[in-house]
Amino acid sequence: MNVPTAPSEDLPDLPHARQLKVGFDWLSFDPVLESEFRRTRLEESLGYIRANLLLGVVITLAFAAMDAIVLGHTLDRIPARIEILVSEPLLLCVLAATFAQNRQRFYPPVAMAALGLCGLSQAALQVIASLSGTALQFPSMIWTAMFAYFMAGLVFYQALAVNLLVLVAYLAAGTATQLGAVAFSYEALALVTVNLIGASVVYMHEKTSRTRFLEAGLLREMVARDGLTGIQNRRMFDQHIRRVWNQATRDAQRIAVLLVDIDCFKDYNDRYGHQAGDECLRAVASTLSRSARRPLDFTARYGGEEFAIVLYEASREYVAEVLTRIQRSIADLNIAHEASTVTSRLTVSIGAAFILPTTNRTPEGLIQLADEALYSAKGQGRNRVVVMEAEYHNLQTGRFEKRRNQRAG
Repeated sequence: MNVPTAPSEDLPDLPHARQLKVGFDWLSFDPVLESEFRRTRLEESLGYIRANLLLGVVITLAFAAMDAIVLGHTLDRIPARIEILVSEPLLLCVLAATFAQNRQRFYPPVAMAALGLCGLSQAALQVIASLSGTALQFPSMIWTAMFAYFMAGLVFYQALAVNLLVLVAYLAAGTATQLGAVAFSYEALALVTVNLIGASVVYMHEKTSRTRFLEAGLLREMVARDGLTGIQNRRMFDQHIRRVWNQATRDAQRIAVLLVDIDCFKDYNDRYGHQAGDECLRAVASTLSRSARRPLDFTARYGGEEFAIVLYEASREYVAEVLTRIQRSIADLNIAHEASTVTSRLTVSIGAAFILPTTNRTPEGLIQLADEALYSAKGQGRNRVVVMEAEYHNLQTGRFEKRRNQRAG
């Protein structure tokens, strides 16, 4: 699925969009996106790669059998021995690497090393055959080149590096051993041609693949973002809180939920208009997203003028630090709010809850506790913070829903 084409200046300020804007003529992304692209590419093509490696094992066995039958003792069965004792184990090692737990890290270098050694062994075989006066009708170097380019799941530069190594080694060996000029020139030309065609096709295919990856990522980012504020939306919050709840339960780590509500926001809209209200929401959202800055911190628009922040490994000190940072940053915005019943500047009320998750409770209880803390903050006059922790153990799911509907505004 493609994102509709739009001028680059109209794209949102999101990682995939930024990469689309600057382009990637050298088939390289920003390091974070590059890692994501290679990980996604490998996982999506894993079944295809494994099937190709099994096919490579079968084809290598077929070459070994054919060499043994056709060449007989002409080369003392060296071709068959190379296929069986070198190429086969190397291909099986690459296949095993696809099942490694850390295959994202290990597969590419293992595949490059193994295919490079396969190619070098085939180049050596071709040189040995030529020196003995035996003509191999189909140089297996060509088969190795095609496999590296099209079947091993390597990115363009990885496949190119493998094949350039084999090509340079063969040209150097052929020149050093002074192989027959006609046969050597023909085989060298064939190998160069295969590399040119293979590199050209793989380059264009990978460029298209990278474009589709960025477009798909941009689409996911846009779906995950709130259309007005640009931060994560409620759906992503629901997914995130469940994910970190499970992780915190396994790791015995505390998590916190902060619900932030703009005080008297309906009155703000009535006084200044909805366009000013939208600008206010954007400013508050940007401020909140900068207030929670650790890698697993998460900020989303929860609904209307309410925002939610999730903090992982939430010690009391860190929760207090984030709450203080939020209050200061909102004050620094210095947004006029003459219609407020609290003060003449924009303020927020915050309900915070932090707990140690257990397997017999759910994240909904944590959200409800934060919701009750927010209700308490608003009931105490707004523009304040209420933190709840011990109350979680006595919480009865659902008992707060009626109150929630009474505190809008």
